[in-house]
Amino acid sequence: MPSPWRTATVLAPVLACVMALAACGSGGGASDGGASGGGAGAPRSGGTLTFAVGSDAGCVDPQQVGSNDTIYSVRQLVDSLTDQDPSTGKIVPWLARSWTVGDDARKFTFRLRPGVTFSDGTALTAEVVKANFEAVPKLGPLAGLAAGYLSGYEGTRVVDDLTAEVRFKEPNAQFLQATTTHSLGIVSAASARMTPQRRCSEGIIGSGPFTLARYAPNQSIELANRKGYAWGSSLWRKQGGAYLDRLVFKILPEAGVRTGGLQSGQLDAIGSVGRADEAALKASGVRLQARANPGVVFGLAPNNERFPLDDEKVRQAITLAIDRRQVAETVFPSGTRPATSVLAHTTPGYVDVGTLAPDRARAGRLLDAAGWTAGSDGVRRKDGRKLSLTATWFAIAATNRPSLELIQQHLKAVGVQLALKEVPIARIAQVQQSGDFDLLWVNVTRADPDILRNSFSSKLANAYRVPATDLDALLDGQAAASDQAERWDLVARAQRQIVQHAYTIPVVELQTELGTARKVHDLRFDASSRIQLHDTWIG
Repeated sequence: MPSPWRTATVLAPVLACVMALAACGSGGGASDGGASGGGAGAPRSGGTLTFAVGSDAGCVDPQQVGSNDTIYSVRQLVDSLTDQDPSTGKIVPWLARSWTVGDDARKFTFRLRPGVTFSDGTALTAEVVKANFEAVPKLGPLAGLAAGYLSGYEGTRVVDDLTAEVRFKEPNAQFLQATTTHSLGIVSAASARMTPQRRCSEGIIGSGPFTLARYAPNQSIELANRKGYAWGSSLWRKQGGAYLDRLVFKILPEAGVRTGGLQSGQLDAIGSVGRADEAALKASGVRLQARANPGVVFGLAPNNERFPLDDEKVRQAITLAIDRRQVAETVFPSGTRPATSVLAHTTPGYVDVGTLAPDRARAGRLLDAAGWTAGSDGVRRKDGRKLSLTATWFAIAATNRPSLELIQQHLKAVGVQLALKEVPIARIAQVQQSGDFDLLWVNVTRADPDILRNSFSSKLANAYRVPATDLDALLDGQAAASDQAERWDLVARAQRQIVQHAYTIPVVELQTELGTARKVHDLRFDASSRIQLHDTWIG
């Protein structure tokens, strides 16, 4: 069969309706396929959308932001070379109106749309694309995702003003999908020259449908409509500029405050809707939209080289002690799925590994075999040391603490003592780099299985200190495979090996659940279960 990785896209944009929920089977979603306010008549221009989120990553540079709460806003500032249809996974045109991929997936040639400008008036050219890709690896720890997408980057050749040829040292099949992400959203040449710190605090100049009007850390991010915008994704319904005049993202950490603000009409939309608030929101006429985030599921990521988690039996025992269904159904929004793999079911290439059911008797036997014996206080001991671990979590979602408190009880039942440590989200990269942790409560969103290589290859950042094994060959192999069937086979094997050796401990698929007022229309999920607000309108 022909490889989808080698096929050039059509030159004409393909107008398509993004029906994320209906196609992806998220469960618990809006009845209109994920688009709030469907069937409300003709769209209207103007107005301000006020959207409340729970946290601020402390950075407004899309290439450096990894937190969903901040991605919602900064995604609107930048366009990408390509886009991804959430219903099919197909890569479609955006800033690049066509492209070709070399037979060995080492060379990607993009033909850019003419007439695209950044909000400082400068033009999008192949030189600007080159400047972006050469700046990303120098951004530092916050740009870990973007840098991972460019691993093995050899250089970009400017063929002409509107043609850029991107080359890699090794086959890199995942790169085409990477060009759909906010992490590789294109910024102006001037922004690419800025220091990472300035880009975080002052923002960047993008070509997107909105511009940054004001950033008040831990308070709000305000965006303004970009006048003259005319180069949207081929997935968007509306041609030209966005409907809305302004977007205001308020940072409101308390879930009750967000819920109350939406019910009272002070807010138009909120993120991180909790299970406890669903009934009240529905009763007040609020629409709920939900979709599972693709990528690495929420779970406990161990430091695989730190005692006692350097012992595979200990990691496996923790995996078997956790009742994932109880966590999903007790803490998370309705429809949330317990993890059945290291990847969420909305990720291309996902397989159910079939080994994540709780089995505390077996967990106990594994700990016995590892030399951990039960103590008088119920905590296991070995060589005079307690089996005591700390789970570090980041203040970003209301579900984090109760999830870990429930897992505490699960681990206590098999003799493992778990302490909880809260850290601000802005410190996530610092903590990961330092290696000063036992377990991290984390997930990583991406609509491509190469996120496994970013997260678990011992050759890359390796934040979780995974040992060098034949897993590396599987991860490298899937990145090099130009045939999709071959790639999916390698991805399936990698998933099984990661779970078998408990290099991470999957718990629950993060489900993005939003609440929107009835007057909000066409607010839709993209392939990464984030939002794109170009087509959204109020009326």
